[in-house]
Amino acid sequence: MMRNLIVTSFFLLLLLGACQQEIENYDELVSDASIVNDYMEQLTDVIVHDIFSPPVAARNYVYPSIAGYEVIRHLDPNLQSFAGRLNGLSKIPEPDSDKKISFHLASLQAFHLVSKALIFSEDSLHNFHTNFIKELDTKGFPKEVKENSLAYGKKVSDAILKWSSTDNYKETRSFPKYTVDYEAGTWKPTPPAYLSSIEPHWNKIRTMVLDSATQFIPKPPTKFDLTKGSKFYIEMMEVYDAVAKADKEMTEIANFWDCNPYKMNQTGHVMFATKKITPGGHWIGITKIASEKSNLSFEKTFEAYAICSIALFDGFISCWDEKYRSKLIRPETVINEHFDENWLPILQTPPFPEHTSGHSVISRAAAVVLTDIFGENFAFEDDTELQYGLPIRSFESFKAASEEAAISRLYGGIHYRPAIDYGVEQGEKVGNFIVKKLEI
Repeated sequence: MMRNLIVTSFFLLLLLGACQQEIENYDELVSDASIVNDYMEQLTDVIVHDIFSPPVAARNYVYPSIAGYEVIRHLDPNLQSFAGRLNGLSKIPEPDSDKKISFHLASLQAFHLVSKALIFSEDSLHNFHTNFIKELDTKGFPKEVKENSLAYGKKVSDAILKWSSTDNYKETRSFPKYTVDYEAGTWKPTPPAYLSSIEPHWNKIRTMVLDSATQFIPKPPTKFDLTKGSKFYIEMMEVYDAVAKADKEMTEIANFWDCNPYKMNQTGHVMFATKKITPGGHWIGITKIASEKSNLSFEKTFEAYAICSIALFDGFISCWDEKYRSKLIRPETVINEHFDENWLPILQTPPFPEHTSGHSVISRAAAVVLTDIFGENFAFEDDTELQYGLPIRSFESFKAASEEAAISRLYGGIHYRPAIDYGVEQGEKVGNFIVKKLEI
């Protein structure tokens, strides 16, 4: 009996040793592009959970994406470092040539560490990453390579975080809140929660590629004038009528592109919030869809995320600069105060000035860079909002999607047409400048 037990234990130890034996083709365990998408989806889930505003969410996407890209570019000689091409970004640490490194694992480490530093729910990201590393251990990923890779990923993440700390984000946290001046035609808090205006100093954030927040100032909004027949009056009534005449398709379009990260719901005296993806998060989702459809490599997937997130980041800075220059009143406010106190838009009015439309600007900027990466007529099925109960929508191109995102703001009753049209023009300029400057 004892002899059988010893023999059995011996073979179990041999089996355990075989399971933990280090393998030679270890990089195959971490080189599938789907892993990049999994890490990005995890970040999106945390951004939704932590309720970051659209501009801040864009910041939370761009730095991790750049960190991951700066590591993985070492596997493709055609991929250039962003150092010297993005504002304020100097040389990125190089890997030790005498150490064996998995650049795939190192890039995930860099992405993870930068992501974790920018959000609140650190445990969620930590557990996801830790479980992934533990799984590699069980599959025989070499310990020395793992340690070298994680160490290099941390070096790059430290450099990216140091760079991010100089973009004025921390300083703007202590800047004064926006003061409502109640001058005719200027923005006021909107129902149901009457929240304070979001990120009034976002134009102080350092841009990635743009020369400054004011590089592409859009056309100004129409002068506020409630005289019947005036240009502003006509634009206001267009919003009013769009909501009144919205059919099923228009309503679906409005809801699909709502992307309100913190929608307040009111039932009687009870108010509760619904969390959703941000506008930038939606375009990060579209980047994933395009990358998967194109069967992009791990390296090229990281590049696509990095470039799209740069366009989103600079697009928000450009847009927010104009919002707090023009400080235009929202349709809901002017209609309720002067024409119909019971009127409600289809979408909840977001808490910041009207001109220009943020979704119009950033959607077009993202569409321009994605078109440059994937092609002019890249048709795709957009299932980004499926998890929020909204159906899949089909698009013939990225620009077609951006045009629908833009007009959704009129259908939803939250923007006048000039904010949409001029916002698209603004986003086009931002996107084209990024393509030209980065030579993508």
